[in-house]
Amino acid sequence: MKQLSAFAAALALAACSSMPSWVPGSGWTTLIDGDKGLENFERVGDANWRAEGGAIVADKAANGGHLLTKKAYKDFQLRAEFWADHGTNSGIFIRIQDPKKIGSANSYEVNVYDQRPGPEYGTAGIVDFAKVPPGKYKAGGKWNTFDITAKGDTITVLFNGEKTVELKDSKFAQGPFSLQFGNHGKQPGAPIKWRKVQVREIK
Repeated sequence: MKQLSAFAAALALAACSSMPSWVPGSGWTTLIDGDKGLENFERVGDANWRAEGGAIVADKAANGGHLLTKKAYKDFQLRAEFWADHGTNSGIFIRIQDPKKIGSANSYEVNVYDQRPGPEYGTAGIVDFAKVPPGKYKAGGKWNTFDITAKGDTITVLFNGEKTVELKDSKFAQGPFSLQFGNHGKQPGAPIKWRKVQVREIK
């Protein structure tokens, strides 16, 4: 009986040690969980963000838009699960300096844009800062994950578990982050869905 109990305890310990570090209860704050969480963000722009089908969705906007966090972050880890169409223009902007005019000139934009005209800054790259092999990473037509770590002057991006870029840059030290819905000129953009977004500050 003692041997059986010890074995059961060992299994339980192994199960706990194999749990991902981002699960609730390990210092993470969940901002989006299925179709819950719009109240955790400020809306910037005219995107039609809504809860639908177990996710937070946008698929129409004349000028694009963002879901902007109400809090600024300096050193942090961010995990996001998202679904993109093949034509989606989206991304996560971190350490934003001007919340009223969000762009790659005043933040680090971790891109979701399979068909970007400049493919070196396409999906899983950081626009104008960290290039990826053109066409290597594709998000369209499936669920994906981003794991982003910003610590001091180092930003690391994992796309579906694979490290795509590691940037050393100190231009932007802290700020809120946003989830983007982008368009193509004046044409409505293709859909983006965010199913899970969690953040944890690093001390």
